[in-house]
Amino acid sequence: MDDLKLIVLSNFSEVGKKVDEHLKKIYNVNTSFIVPIEEVRFSNGEGKIVIKDSIRDKDVFILSDIGNYSCTYNMFGFENHKSCDDHFQDIKRVIYAIKGQASQIHVITPLLYESRQHRRKARESLDCALGLQDLARLNVKNIITFDAHDVGMQNAVPLTSFENFYPTMTILNEFVKSEDIDLRNMLIVSPDTGAVDRARLYADIFSTNVGMFYKRRDLTKIVNGKNPIIEHKYIGEDVNGKNIMVVDDMIASGDSMIDVATSLKKLGANKVYLTATFALFTNGISKFKEAYEKGIFDRVYSTNLSYVNDEISNEKWFVKVDCSKQIAKIIEHLNKKLPLTELLDDRKKITKNIQKII
Repeated sequence: MDDLKLIVLSNFSEVGKKVDEHLKKIYNVNTSFIVPIEEVRFSNGEGKIVIKDSIRDKDVFILSDIGNYSCTYNMFGFENHKSCDDHFQDIKRVIYAIKGQASQIHVITPLLYESRQHRRKARESLDCALGLQDLARLNVKNIITFDAHDVGMQNAVPLTSFENFYPTMTILNEFVKSEDIDLRNMLIVSPDTGAVDRARLYADIFSTNVGMFYKRRDLTKIVNGKNPIIEHKYIGEDVNGKNIMVVDDMIASGDSMIDVATSLKKLGANKVYLTATFALFTNGISKFKEAYEKGIFDRVYSTNLSYVNDEISNEKWFVKVDCSKQIAKIIEHLNKKLPLTELLDDRKKITKNIQKII
């Protein structure tokens, strides 16, 4: 316990404080594990990190949300919002500031840096792999992330521990507590072929089947770096009268999720719940507000693993699930050198809890 220290970047301060409170209860202490730091920005945009306490021979956990677009700094007289690149560079600045004094360094970045740029298709950068290799070269012991877009990215750092966790149990516990519906009438739906494995995990827990949407794209056009979707075609069990849970790793613009929910309603679905680990809402929530008023979906379940602004958090259809306790348990297990198996695969515990209710 005496060797455990947290370095919480400002982009994750709210969750970091909650993690700290959980750890104080776990270790039965009153003192905070958080090391004070200063994040400095010069007027031309250059930055540095200052560590304001000793971390010599400590087990250091760096917590960062690289998706927090609310963080700003003054540059050349105007307000600039930090990008994912800025946040990732700040993680590296923390490690530079530690100067090899920590006994071990662990990086917890729930939203994995450049996770959607996980494979090379042409003459393009391979940013996720290079980001992971940067951390490996800086002697990071463990890289901890959640619901990685492609867990195969760990092959980029074969000699560094890369652990990918899921917030499934936390989300489902909140869902079961909040929704008064017949859980025996559930059907899990994947919005595309890439999310099928995630959907199967949820389906196993509810002892139900999986449906899937196939995205037909216009391969002759590129809009915002992608081929636009022409049609969502449903494949699977009849959804008529079913309570549907659509599961994915993230909601970006949200257009795809709304299209899927609209199609499900047309096919006769009863209630439609949208779940995602990360709710980015990159184009705002006006379309979601409109869709909710039309009865296209019933609720969105997501987490606080990446920044969600107050406008979204305050919507009656949005449920933000707190995953700080899960992060605290991960830190405890790593610090005490306990097995991570039960934290990595907790489906037995979830299934048992769900089956009791069903």
